[in-house]
Amino acid sequence: MKIEKIDHLCFAVKDLEQAVKAYEDTLGLRPDFYYEAESEKIRVARYDVGGVAVELMESTSPDGEVAKFIRKHGEGFYLISYKVDDVEKGLEELAAKGKKLIDKEPRRLPGIRYAFLEPPQRLMGALVEILDGDLDSGVKE
Repeated sequence: MKIEKIDHLCFAVKDLEQAVKAYEDTLGLRPDFYYEAESEKIRVARYDVGGVAVELMESTSPDGEVAKFIRKHGEGFYLISYKVDDVEKGLEELAAKGKKLIDKEPRRLPGIRYAFLEPPQRLMGALVEILDGDLDSGVKE
């Protein structure tokens, strides 16, 4: 697996509109687009900042992973996503190294395939995601 770049950084937030307003008021940033992923129970504002995306992520359900994270840790840095040449190949290589994976097969959103490493293998406190492709700005599951 070849890591090509950091694709995005995610921050878990309780109130997406309030977080978007804070980013605009403080940093002058406006989202490039919003998307919702029902399968992940999230609504997201995505910013492109110098080729790396920043995502503000709100849970759409109290049982969503982002909601669980916020209850345990509060709002803040949630995950780092690395763009790789081939997510399936990456999963195979990680499994061969004995790394535990949340996903044995890639998940999908329009334009991307992605997978997560199992939380106990977080690196420096961050959940790690690998993905390939480019997220479609028209995403709405």
